Amino acid sequence: MEVADSHTHMDLQSGTVEEALTKAAAVGVTTVVQVGCDVKGSRWAAETAAAHENVHAAVALHPNEAPRIVLGDPDGWSRQGARQGGGDAALDDALGEIDRLAALPYVRGVGETGLDFFRTGPEGIAAQERSFRAHIEIAKRHGKALVIHDREAHADVLRVLDEEGAPERTVFHCYSGDAAMAEICAAKGYYMSFAGNVTFKNAQYLRDALAVAPWNWSSSRPTPLPHPGALPRPPQRPVPDPGHRPGHGRGPGDRGERARRGHRREHGPRLRLLRRGPRLRLLRRGATEHHRSITVTCRSRMVRESHAGRG
Repeated sequence: MEVADSHTHMDLQSGTVEEALTKAAAVGVTTVVQVGCDVKGSRWAAETAAAHENVHAAVALHPNEAPRIVLGDPDGWSRQGARQGGGDAALDDALGEIDRLAALPYVRGVGETGLDFFRTGPEGIAAQERSFRAHIEIAKRHGKALVIHDREAHADVLRVLDEEGAPERTVFHCYSGDAAMAEICAAKGYYMSFAGNVTFKNAQYLRDALAVAPWNWSSSRPTPLPHPGALPRPPQRPVPDPGHRPGHGRGPGDRGERARRGHRREHGPRLRLLRRGPRLRLLRRGATEHHRSITVTCRSRMVRESHAGRG
């Protein structure tokens, strides 16, 4: 089975790109999307995609990067090092560079962008939202997929998407909303990426959301679980586990199963990660916070279209 890693940060890993791609290919991960989180990382993503046939790029300012650009980070609250703020003009300059990069042929997505109220305090929300709105416009103008980082900001992310008008392809990276939000996303045609944190004991709301998500596109990050001190590592392939399905054993239980059966009767089969084969069991457990960004995507429409665009 060949899969595509639709959200990776090889620039945060040790070793070379070639080494990472070789290790990924050894476990069946044959295509990767390198995602930028700031101007430097986005340039690196675009350059890496241009140099490697099986690498595509997404470019953006991470939600937490926007307030750092505007307000600075003298105390290192973002854990990215101290920096002086440059005001709105600096944010405009950074967004201009993202706009330029988004026009490049090997850049297939704009992201990760969105809103993150977990790390950014009230003083940084305005910069985050202005940056998010700009990224939406850039994605639509260049015809690129929008990759959303949404942490503790669900209602506001949906509001901004409604107000700006979402791009045709909008992906919620590492979906973290509940079932009600999943129904809204499904109705609007947004893609939802369910990651390994769906197996957390306290993640019942994610399993409930998974139970109502359409099955036509899905993803599973292999290494999303926090593990202090661990380094980002190349992806490992998820493997079939015929005896496990989300919602069974570690899942939502009888209520989730009833919801799935009802959905199948009304809409047909839902989220199947291996085409029509068995569900997936996640192998990897340890990861840093940065490595929450890794996503393995099975039959991703964005990646499939990226292959077509290579000519």
